[in-house]
Amino acid sequence: MKRFHLNLTVRDLDRSVAFYSTLFDQEPTVKKDDYAKWMLDDPFINLSISTRGDAAGINHVGIQAHDDEELALLRERLVKADAPILDQDAVTCCYANSKKAWISDPDGVSWETFVTHGHSTSYGEGTDAVEAALKPAATKANKACCGT
Repeated sequence: MKRFHLNLTVRDLDRSVAFYSTLFDQEPTVKKDDYAKWMLDDPFINLSISTRGDAAGINHVGIQAHDDEELALLRERLVKADAPILDQDAVTCCYANSKKAWISDPDGVSWETFVTHGHSTSYGEGTDAVEAALKPAATKANKACCGT
């Protein structure tokens, strides 16, 4: 079963952990010095927060697959979206080892589809390379459509 994913950049991790723990009436599933994650069943979401982004707010959204087969089906949908896809077959990001496929929507919002294959003791690569790879295509499409 797929789970919605939302990644937020926050300014003060401790304040944000307290806020979201109160909102969800649940402590984070993962808590590090720069990162926290809730794997909630109601609502069915993987919410992660981190101090690693440039500006506070939504960093990216996504869909977490249950297994590799489900991820392959999600990737087929990305192909049909007719936008550049960035595949990451084995990446460490957000204290997890994952396989991912990324795409940007027409307005430049980064969408991550992924399956997690275990935990990591390091934060890993993060999403900076993804942003750099995907944003130019979305920006170019927007300029071509709307002008400057």
